[in-house]
Amino acid sequence: MKKIFLCVILIIIPNFSFGFEKTTNFDLNKLFEIQKSGKTIVINSWNEYCSTCAAQTKVFDQAMKDFKDVEFLFYEQTEHEDIAKSLGINYWTTIVVFKGENEIVREIGLVDKKKIYDLINQGI
Repeated sequence: MKKIFLCVILIIIPNFSFGFEKTTNFDLNKLFEIQKSGKTIVINSWNEYCSTCAAQTKVFDQAMKDFKDVEFLFYEQTEHEDIAKSLGINYWTTIVVFKGENEIVREIGLVDKKKIYDLINQGI
């Protein structure tokens, strides 16, 4: 009985963890197009089995509500090597902030909301 309960919990909890489903929501052409507009862009690399990535997702869920004029772009690191290579991103959990075509800041592994918001604000 305990095994069945545990299986049910493990199936249900991940489905309620985030306000949005983290998927790859851009390709390089879309990135280059947004960069030309001069907007602030936040890029986050993630992996499905990464607990730090999951923690970042919770912060980005709120950040997307708080920073309406910022473009948030996410990609799955191991499935989109073209994006990773083009941006020089070698690790999951990397956060890169651009202002237009200029990279402003890059950090790996941050999960603290204040620190992530500070990064975003550097691009505004």
